[in-house]
Amino acid sequence: MKIAVTGASGKLGRLVIEELKEKTSSHNIVALVRNPQKVADLGVEAREFDYDQAAQQSAALKGVDKLLLISGNEIGKRLPQHINVIEAAKTAGVKTIVYTSLLKADSSTLGLAGEHIGTEEVLKKSGIPHVILRNGWYTENYTESLQPVIGLGTLYGSAGDGKISSATRRDYAAAAATVLNSEDQEGKVYELAGDEAFTMRDYAAEISRQTGKEIPYVNLPENDYAQALVKSGLPEGLAQFLASSHVSTEKGDLFDEGHQLSKLIGRPSTPLSKAVSDALA
Repeated sequence: MKIAVTGASGKLGRLVIEELKEKTSSHNIVALVRNPQKVADLGVEAREFDYDQAAQQSAALKGVDKLLLISGNEIGKRLPQHINVIEAAKTAGVKTIVYTSLLKADSSTLGLAGEHIGTEEVLKKSGIPHVILRNGWYTENYTESLQPVIGLGTLYGSAGDGKISSATRRDYAAAAATVLNSEDQEGKVYELAGDEAFTMRDYAAEISRQTGKEIPYVNLPENDYAQALVKSGLPEGLAQFLASSHVSTEKGDLFDEGHQLSKLIGRPSTPLSKAVSDALA
């Protein structure tokens, strides 16, 4: 059983391969990546694979039984990229595709949702057995910016009191590895989110507790928050996207209490307190 992982040099892809190595032989795992040298340390077979190079993809997928299609990171280009991969998988005879989608993709107001639901529709029409992993927000989306927040002394946002059921990349990687290494998964759609929901005010309070420094949360109108991000050095497009994501948070798009993630991986998802302490360390 050959299991291949796209985007294998990325943060999620690497973790999935690490988790897979705990469940199956390294000889069964294929890392698909633009530059195979970047994953030499993973100790698995690496094949050159580019989301934009449709002509090379079928050859790279030869002999693969299960494919984890980790969504591309170029917003606006992902749907055509994913279509390339799905068509190549069909040509190569891949038996199952597992796709990392977005939490509640079919109802989410997040700007990311369109490309994800579009990919889900292409998968349905492809005839290839598939599994949809609708991943919620990464806790690292917040903790990777922890030091600037501490330096500023204030956490800004536009999320109001919206609840966030995030989990760490490691949690989502464990879920993907479990599905890839299991039978009878085809046709399932998993809504994956953390067990513990928090608001941005809760997040600020947790930072304050662990640092001993009072970090208040200040809620701003969407446009004001976007302009503050621009002034901090972010490109206009990214700033607008992040501000819009905060507004979607207030609408409930990042909240889920189905606990499908922890049920799938057989343990609780990583709590916010642990994610913050790890980031501080």
